[in-house]
Amino acid sequence: MAKKSSIEKNNRRRKMVERLAPKREALKAIIMNQDAPIEERFRAQLQLSGMPRNSSKTRVRNRCEVTGRPRAYYRKLKMSRIALRELGNNGQVPGVVKSSW
Repeated sequence: MAKKSSIEKNNRRRKMVERLAPKREALKAIIMNQDAPIEERFRAQLQLSGMPRNSSKTRVRNRCEVTGRPRAYYRKLKMSRIALRELGNNGQVPGVVKSSW
């Protein structure tokens, strides 16, 4: 089980990304617009760099929803390999069958 503080920190980052995503997208559109004046693009770049770092989508870490483990994460199931194995062995994941050959 991951530390509660790490899980909560990641949840705060998710909320901040969701809240500030429209503003970041608008600033990025101004920056990438070649027709806009260079001063306006530079001002948008400064505003974007002044925003909190945790508002960037790349700062969010995929974590297992069962244990909070940050590695070996399956996106489709939103859980780690260890949690998947435990729940699969208990028969709690639909469609997962223990293999034997």
